[in-house]
Amino acid sequence: MSFRRQIADSLRARVLVFVLLGFAAVAVPAYFAFQWVVNSTVVQLGTLFAEKQVLYDRHRGLGTLIREVSLAETLAGSQAVRDWAQDEDDPERRRRGIAELEHYRRYFADGSYFFVVADSGNYYFNDSANAYAGDQYRYTLDPQNQDDAWYYSVLSLGEGCHLNVNNDANLRVTKVWMNCVIREGGKVLGVLGTGIDLSSFIQEVVNVPQRGVTSMFVDRQGMIQAHRDETLVSLANFEDGIDSKRTVFSLVSGAGNDETLRRLMADVTSGGMLADSAFVTVNGKETLVGIGYLDKLGWYNVTFMDIDTIIDRRLFVPIGLLLAAIMAVVTIVLVLVFKRAVLDRVSRLEHVVQKARVGDYAPALGLAAGRQDEIGRLSTALAQMASRVDDNTRLLEARVHERTEELERLAFRDAQSGILNRRGFADAHARAIAKGGAYGILLVDVDHFKQINDGHGHAAGDAVIVAVARRIEATIGPDAFCARWGGDEFIVLLPNGGPTSLRVKAHEIMRAAVGEGIDIGPNATIPVSLSVGAYLAEGGDTLDVATDMADAALYTAKQEGRGRVVVFDKEMRPSPRRHVA
Repeated sequence: MSFRRQIADSLRARVLVFVLLGFAAVAVPAYFAFQWVVNSTVVQLGTLFAEKQVLYDRHRGLGTLIREVSLAETLAGSQAVRDWAQDEDDPERRRRGIAELEHYRRYFADGSYFFVVADSGNYYFNDSANAYAGDQYRYTLDPQNQDDAWYYSVLSLGEGCHLNVNNDANLRVTKVWMNCVIREGGKVLGVLGTGIDLSSFIQEVVNVPQRGVTSMFVDRQGMIQAHRDETLVSLANFEDGIDSKRTVFSLVSGAGNDETLRRLMADVTSGGMLADSAFVTVNGKETLVGIGYLDKLGWYNVTFMDIDTIIDRRLFVPIGLLLAAIMAVVTIVLVLVFKRAVLDRVSRLEHVVQKARVGDYAPALGLAAGRQDEIGRLSTALAQMASRVDDNTRLLEARVHERTEELERLAFRDAQSGILNRRGFADAHARAIAKGGAYGILLVDVDHFKQINDGHGHAAGDAVIVAVARRIEATIGPDAFCARWGGDEFIVLLPNGGPTSLRVKAHEIMRAAVGEGIDIGPNATIPVSLSVGAYLAEGGDTLDVATDMADAALYTAKQEGRGRVVVFDKEMRPSPRRHVA
């Protein structure tokens, strides 16, 4: 094979030739511009890094806190909480309000909440361990108590959620608190919210180890709210004013640095830019500071960057600069050539592969043969593979779909009658009780079923089972569930039922069953009657409890002569399962 042919068929050979030609064409160093290049590069890279770092910190801060603020705002708008705040002593409103708070507690990152009722000053709280379940009332706020002053300061801030770092002396915790004021018209109903443990927040958001980078969050007065050095964090309440030793301005020195920070904060607050940066003096050293504004939280994310630590100036030595300049020229040439010969083709191939990953094999099937070098041969192989995978995938999906449907039928349906089996009914029961409220359970038994089997044969008995199942399903409607519970026994779940509707529905089932005979063969019908045991279950009853009560009522119905409905009452006692034909 000729050398020219080897180059034409080998991508590796072509790249090697182009690299050698590029190095041969590289020439003249630019040592005379060393200082200017180094300084301008450091500043430009540092500024770009600062802005990217600020945006990164801003994203982390928003991601951590916005979710909690949004949840707290949603909870503050809950009608159940507002109703309770307007009539705190109403037991039902209290129950619904506590239930709503407990529901949201599970979704707060800290697993805790607090709620202060404005009219009484009562403070309700529960933590992630659910330590105060049933006893959420903790204490009553006192305007004369300095530890409670935060609450009265929050009321003056208006409706919405406000953040502060605070040490709660009563609860003995230090957190970043979200305080949401609830108002109804001009009346304050209360304040609720949650918190994030300051140590976990700093560990997760601020205390990310980055060489030469110090990140923090400050409020609009410049007071530090989160910093890896917790001694710098301002734990002041709203009314305590500004602690000058714990502000971002205390970290800089030199004339004009305070004004620089204030200017950067004003620039990002106005909304003209997401992040801004400038050089200030920190501990006698010129440091790049970047500032962004978390508008939804009212905080600034401030990042101090030691440029000399982040960008090592020792790299910018004369020989290094010369080599860098040579490599830059070579790289540009190689990138342009390599892009056309390799990257563009690989990019198209990557697009095809990404489509194939999500199940779209059309681009892969349409790949042209092209030049038969490494990438060309790979494209051809990929097209062939995609064709086979596409065919196999379609066949497999069809088989999986068929098998899934078959398994679902076997798992949850009675093979003979087609209605739910015990497992299917247990699943339906679990979904029904999850909605809460009372529900009815009916146990329906075919009277003298053994005599039907003995007198007419098991085929007739099977016909009776199927017919009774169909009539029950037609009677109970789409919102109820019916299942085969035993050989000749059915179970019915009536959601949102009451004593009257339970009894009415049971009699409707009996009338539907005895209304006309059941066909068991050509010109042959037999009459059937049903006995029904009913029980009105409470939302917390388990399936075993509900069926035991209904079974006790069914047993009574059979003892009293069958063909009747008996609703469980407290005089009956559930007993081990028994069967009376």
